[in-house]
Amino acid sequence: MAFSSLLHGYVVFLVFLAANGVFCVDYGGGDMEEDELFGLFEVMGSLLDDPNWAQTHPLPCTETPWPGVECELLEETSIFHVTKIHIGEDILTPPCKKSAKISQSLLKLPYLRTLSLISCFTESQVVLTKQLLGSLSFLEHLALESNPTLSGEIPSSISNLAYLNTLCLSQNNLSGEIPKEIGGLVNLKQLDLSHNSLSGLIPEEIGSLEKLEILDLSWNLLQEMVPSSISRLQLIEKIDLSSNKLQGKLPPELGKLKTLVLLDLSHNFLSGPIPENLSNLQKLEYLIMEDNPLNARIPSFLGSLTQLTVLSFSGCGLIGSIPTTFSSLTNLTALSLDNNSLNGTVPPELGTLPRLDTLNLSRNQLIGELTFPQAFMNRLGQRLDIRENNGLCANQEEHVRNTSSKFSQNPTCSSALFPSARNKTLAGPSPDPAQNMKPKLYNGSISSKGYDLGREFVLILGLMFLFLLFVS
Repeated sequence: MAFSSLLHGYVVFLVFLAANGVFCVDYGGGDMEEDELFGLFEVMGSLLDDPNWAQTHPLPCTETPWPGVECELLEETSIFHVTKIHIGEDILTPPCKKSAKISQSLLKLPYLRTLSLISCFTESQVVLTKQLLGSLSFLEHLALESNPTLSGEIPSSISNLAYLNTLCLSQNNLSGEIPKEIGGLVNLKQLDLSHNSLSGLIPEEIGSLEKLEILDLSWNLLQEMVPSSISRLQLIEKIDLSSNKLQGKLPPELGKLKTLVLLDLSHNFLSGPIPENLSNLQKLEYLIMEDNPLNARIPSFLGSLTQLTVLSFSGCGLIGSIPTTFSSLTNLTALSLDNNSLNGTVPPELGTLPRLDTLNLSRNQLIGELTFPQAFMNRLGQRLDIRENNGLCANQEEHVRNTSSKFSQNPTCSSALFPSARNKTLAGPSPDPAQNMKPKLYNGSISSKGYDLGREFVLILGLMFLFLLFVS
């Protein structure tokens, strides 16, 4: 109410100035069209905690600009038009008010191409109405991010935004299904709906977004299978579907995405095996599959994806051995194979990878002694984790003496002191690093016979001691 009164008074003030020749209201020859200017005042008044914003910025496109508003000059008419409204953490004053809302006056800004409202709706409930969203057909960039009170469903009228190339609705409180009409946004290059509560299926129509380069649907409640239509995204570079409830096998059609750089399907319920067709992803740099019940072997073709920098299969139920073909991954910086059922020895070729900085092989059934070069061990330090295996150890005693506790978390091979400890696990289930330093000579799979023999031996020694004491 207060803002409406101020705005009304300001309009009267402008008319007074125009009548007295003080302010040019003939927008045909200069500044802005009246309806568009007052529409901007109403939009900003519905968002910002500054009732004097219109008075402070009476000419927002020229003499009194504001960093979150951009305008362009239409050359044929010499009239400025608002093309961008941005409110975010990079513009601290004025902040959004507690009762912030999306104003219908946006429809008075027909040249608006970018609407970006970040961390604006934090207390007042806001929904995306079918009428308003469907009428913003002139938008090219729509970003409504980090708004905890922006809730409700994504309306099907979003398909009316035919010129949209960026749609970012991440970190809100949106629910319901992803509307299949989203497939009508044929000019879309970036789609980010992450960190919401969206449910249901990933619509097949998403495959119609043939210009899409980035797809991020992570941290939702999406279910069922990854649609095979995703293979039609021939320009896609990033796919992040992590932290959902997706299940079933990976579609082999994913191998057609030859421009793909990042594929993150972690924290779902996907099953194996990994399709051989993924060997065609020669530009792939990030493959993150952790926490999926793949229950399969590591495919040897991964060694042919030579652009890989990050490879993670933690907690995937992997079986079998680590492929020696990993030695071809010369760009690899991080390899995580922990929490699986891998067996056999660790290929020494891993120690030749020039850029590897993190290697996690813990909690498997690996055996033997690591034969990595000392320089490689020095470089990784505590970023090498081989704890809780069936007898995997590192012979690094000299290095440990020189570098204190840098490797104290990992079991060491110490055959001189404990001959029977070689190739036995030295890391118990306790996360206590000090406990992991102790050699565990017997594990739960050993029968109690050894323990009984030990008791008999101690009993015999006791009897001999008593006999000698009695004789003396």
